[in-house]
Amino acid sequence: MAGKRQGRHAVPVGDLATSILDPVMRKRAGMSTALLQCWDEIVGERLAPHTRPERIAWPRRHDEDDPFEPAMLVVACEGAAALRLQHQTAEIISRANAFLGFAAIGRVKIVQKKVTYATPPEKPSLRALTDRERARVASSVGPITDDALRASLERLGRSVLASRQPK
Repeated sequence: MAGKRQGRHAVPVGDLATSILDPVMRKRAGMSTALLQCWDEIVGERLAPHTRPERIAWPRRHDEDDPFEPAMLVVACEGAAALRLQHQTAEIISRANAFLGFAAIGRVKIVQKKVTYATPPEKPSLRALTDRERARVASSVGPITDDALRASLERLGRSVLASRQPK
């Protein structure tokens, strides 16, 4: 009897990349891609652009019966933000442990180095709408009674039309 045919469906590239990268990162850096992805939430918006988690250094256990000891989170940090990071280490440890789900991190080691992130692509410039196009968008959302919703949908409609080539 032939096996049941599996349905084909699209899988997000991010899921595939995570499934490939996670085992490598766990082995080499002791952490997962999820920690990198949520780093902004862990350290906050002021520190995130100037810091990056490098690795989680777990203490060596000589025997299975050795008591659990929390790990050290190694964080790359640009010079100007190192003092701010140092003052917030207790909060960062608490947030990282909450993210990981247990008291995994016991201390933070700061390594000063240049932190670079890929820059997001520039937003394409939008063309100016004609009076006719503006009137068309306004008439489309005109029947909506909620002012905030109507204004939001009108902005969306203008953006969509401005991103398209004129007919």
